[in-house]
Amino acid sequence: MSLTQRTVHETQFVSHDGAPLFYRHWPASGATSRGAIILLHRGHEHSGRMAHLVDELDLPDFDFFAWDARGHGRSPGERGFSPSFMHSVADLEAFSRHIHAQHGFAAQDTAVVAQSVGAVIAATWVHDYAPPLRAQVLASPAFSVKLYVPLARPGLALMHKVLGDFKVTSYVKARYLTHDQARAASYDTDPLITRPISVNVLQGLYDAAERVVADAAAIHVPTQLFISGDDWVVRHAPQHAFFDALGSATKLCRVLPGFRHDTLGERDRAPVVAEIRDFVLARFAAVPEVPDLRDAHERGHTFDEYQRLCAAPGLLAGAVFASMRVAMRTLGRLSTGMRLGLRTGFDSGSTLDYVYRNKPSGWLGLGWLTDRNYLNAIGWRGIRQRKLHLEAAIARAADALHAAGQPLHLLDVAAGHGRYILDSIARLPIAPASIRLRDYSPINLSDGKALIAERGVGRIARFEQADAFDPASYASLYPAPTVAVVSGLYELFPDNTPVRRSLGALGAAVAPGGYLIYTGQPWHPQLELIARTLSSHRDGEPWVMRRRTQAELDQLVAEAGFEKIAQSIDRWGIFTVSIARRRAATHAAAA
Repeated sequence: MSLTQRTVHETQFVSHDGAPLFYRHWPASGATSRGAIILLHRGHEHSGRMAHLVDELDLPDFDFFAWDARGHGRSPGERGFSPSFMHSVADLEAFSRHIHAQHGFAAQDTAVVAQSVGAVIAATWVHDYAPPLRAQVLASPAFSVKLYVPLARPGLALMHKVLGDFKVTSYVKARYLTHDQARAASYDTDPLITRPISVNVLQGLYDAAERVVADAAAIHVPTQLFISGDDWVVRHAPQHAFFDALGSATKLCRVLPGFRHDTLGERDRAPVVAEIRDFVLARFAAVPEVPDLRDAHERGHTFDEYQRLCAAPGLLAGAVFASMRVAMRTLGRLSTGMRLGLRTGFDSGSTLDYVYRNKPSGWLGLGWLTDRNYLNAIGWRGIRQRKLHLEAAIARAADALHAAGQPLHLLDVAAGHGRYILDSIARLPIAPASIRLRDYSPINLSDGKALIAERGVGRIARFEQADAFDPASYASLYPAPTVAVVSGLYELFPDNTPVRRSLGALGAAVAPGGYLIYTGQPWHPQLELIARTLSSHRDGEPWVMRRRTQAELDQLVAEAGFEKIAQSIDRWGIFTVSIARRRAATHAAAA
């Protein structure tokens, strides 16, 4: 394994959950730096296995950073383990923000060069968190690992469900990774190689890869993809599908005949490294590519998807969905949750309050069992995780305000019953100065007031009826909110016009330096099932949703005068919770 000749600093950063992760930093050789390059190693390896690229890329005007992923190399934790694959993606988000805070490189000044599992982490990060990177280079991304044993994936899933998490060990010989004999020999003798991998992580890798490949149109970062032609470890087809679907205006793909899986450690890698160098330099020389997504409700892949969901399905699919609707309206009524959804809408505040409580109920044993299965639907599990992320975001904003000597004046513009807000403030060490909950629905207004009385917080909390999309309703807010929450609202409306109007009003209403906490839904695995079988609170119409990519949502928030400073996402990649800080001078304008 060749080592870099540039000065290297070895240190740690504190990740999103407090874990200290090891990384290497090679400062630029010159007096100034043009940007940062993040190197992400493949599965089982560590940052030292990518160090040779620092010299080989011959980019002296750039700082290089390379981490040891959680459970690998010199980072702490159980070997080969992460609480989830998405936990590792969140680590990368934390790493990027650390590089910005500690070394001054924002995402738009950064490129990523990643290999294998590291490339999937990078692609998932770009899809889910929408960092405005200057470029990403993905070498042999492990979108589909070859397990070789028949039915290995469903077998592992079943064993994981029965036995809990366990490890599988890679027995891939180094000679099947690269033709570089010295590099292969170093792999066999490297004490920091981590051959076991948690099944929990492996399953999460597959799940994240499948949705990122399917939704690659959401990615707009300039991308260079290398596919090893003689790869024994991962399949080619998903890599080609990913590239074909990429939404990036600038994208390049090269299939490398004879190359094995360790693409950037292959014997004949010099021409490939030269292509990476040229790509990075070209991207930093050009104006950053940031497409305007504020009109995505009128064109683009989520618009096309929404149009398909609004149209009638085919005959066979239509018959299947019709039978499901009949079952829900008959046997489904035994379930308390389904009965409530049929009466008030499956997107109503009443339904969400029931989902938050998560206590199965129904007529007879069959009704209880049906209700339990209903509450365990992946979308509802994601909703409950979103609630936890909202509570954490509110606590973070409250801490920041307290540290700055500012009061917490909390506004929720569409609170439903307000349960998640009241649960959040109950956990705060210092009570808010004021809480203003709002909703348009008379049912939510009545139930929300009852919940405030039940919790005994009427001294500081009030519930009022208001339209979150009416700018005039924000004009008389006093005191000015220092934290505004918009949860689960914009996801229900496909058109960006009222959303921009609402955000513009919030940009004017929130105190300078205050915070906006907003939710998104960049992905959902059951969009068609929901559209064909569930009804909305809006006059019982089908519940048809248009997804907003995180990049689109962040642009709408930025237009209103806010800057995103943090984000969380569930392990299924469905719901996001973001925190944005209002800039001192807002340029918000009602659309």
